[in-house]
Amino acid sequence: MKNIMDKVPERAKVEVKEAVRASYQAPSVAMARLLRDDLVTRYEKRYPSAVRCFLEDFEACVAQLHLPPAHRRTARTTNLLERLFVEERRRLRAAGTVVPGERAVMKLAFSAVIRASESRRGIRITDFERRQLERLAEQQRKGFHQQHQPVKTTEDGSTPIPIYSSERT
Repeated sequence: MKNIMDKVPERAKVEVKEAVRASYQAPSVAMARLLRDDLVTRYEKRYPSAVRCFLEDFEACVAQLHLPPAHRRTARTTNLLERLFVEERRRLRAAGTVVPGERAVMKLAFSAVIRASESRRGIRITDFERRQLERLAEQQRKGFHQQHQPVKTTEDGSTPIPIYSSERT
């Protein structure tokens, strides 16, 4: 949000901020995309760099809308992760500047992750939400497999020459 607002003049910040926030906090992905399209048509000519910045991060900012409504607030914020980092720094300082090996560091990290996950256990998952989450996981797997599918053969049936770098060498 801050990156977008830095590209908007002071007189228009309130209006643009409300439009951006409305699209990020929409009740569904479809509504968020409609609000995104409206924002783009309204502000693209006046504030092209702000709109470009908004579009670059849009999908990441509305990713939580794919989750069931009860889980969105927890998934949307990074507070849990930030608290985890603060807690680890505090524990490492208490242990001294030198941690005696990788095993000790791993113990600290896993204990913090376990404590963090326990704080999220209060969220109940209904059968409907479980099916939604399973469908979302399946969509994620399909998208991953489509992006990382093996090289296809050429028209004559042979395997293409492998490319090992961006210079096509």
